[in-house]
Amino acid sequence: MSNMRIAVAGTCGLALIIAREIHEETSHQLLILSRSHQPGLISQGYQCQVVDYNDTNSIQHSLMGVDTVISTVTGNAQLRLIEAAVQCRVRRFVPAEFEGQPGLRIQGDPLDRGKAAALALLQHYRAYIHSTVFVCGILYERFSVNGMRSQRIGTNTGYGNEGDYILDARNMTAEAPVYDAVGNLAYLCMTSAYDVGKYVVRALDMAQWPAELSMCGERTSVNQLIDTVRQCRGRMFNNVDWQNPEGLRYQLTLAQVEGDVPRQKRIFTLIATAEGRYDFANPAYLNTQFPDIRPISFRDWFTRNWASVP
Repeated sequence: MSNMRIAVAGTCGLALIIAREIHEETSHQLLILSRSHQPGLISQGYQCQVVDYNDTNSIQHSLMGVDTVISTVTGNAQLRLIEAAVQCRVRRFVPAEFEGQPGLRIQGDPLDRGKAAALALLQHYRAYIHSTVFVCGILYERFSVNGMRSQRIGTNTGYGNEGDYILDARNMTAEAPVYDAVGNLAYLCMTSAYDVGKYVVRALDMAQWPAELSMCGERTSVNQLIDTVRQCRGRMFNNVDWQNPEGLRYQLTLAQVEGDVPRQKRIFTLIATAEGRYDFANPAYLNTQFPDIRPISFRDWFTRNWASVP
């Protein structure tokens, strides 16, 4: 496909990974949309545009001549971005998803953060703008030293700190949603944010986009995930709280009674895992389309990330 003008909305860690991949590996014109001035990025040769998501004119001005928008902003800001993209005749839009399959989310999902509204708006405008959801499962970076917040990812999710999801690799404890509702092992798909960037950018040159484009670095059971961390750390877990959805919902009720909102969010992610919301068909679509991309395994990623931690 010929060179396009691509706008990446946001400057979180994932946004910059995608932007860097476009900047270094393609000849597409890249524009980074940011709420604030970015002298550091500009000094590295990136074109940046300050945008006020409360000002329709500001958004529309930033999107003039843009072919594709890749969004990492959520809530009302993303809704206004979609509206402006339609008005500016942007051809394609990627919403801020980058997780499990949207169709598996429950109605009134407490982890939604405005995602359902964005997808509904894109569906409303489907005759005017094409879109796809990049499905990557859980980012490896959730298990980073100091959490995925240290990678500037998921800073507003409520579960971005070290040890917030499934296991605490520093203290070797785990709250494991290891079984689904009927007692089968729970599985999840995971991908490194850097491999997500590779697949997203490669997909820019696809002539047609289906409603979802899946990718996967590794599919594993929760049980195997915990065992992999045990092997990589060379230490036994001090405590593993094996959970099924029923037990997790009881824990959720206790957190709700206590008014512990952060705890509620963490439990919701565990329930979603037990219900299979981060699991999908293997091999994933983009893995098949681009077999030359060889995603890093979770074991290799984790070993590198935790190499300096005793």
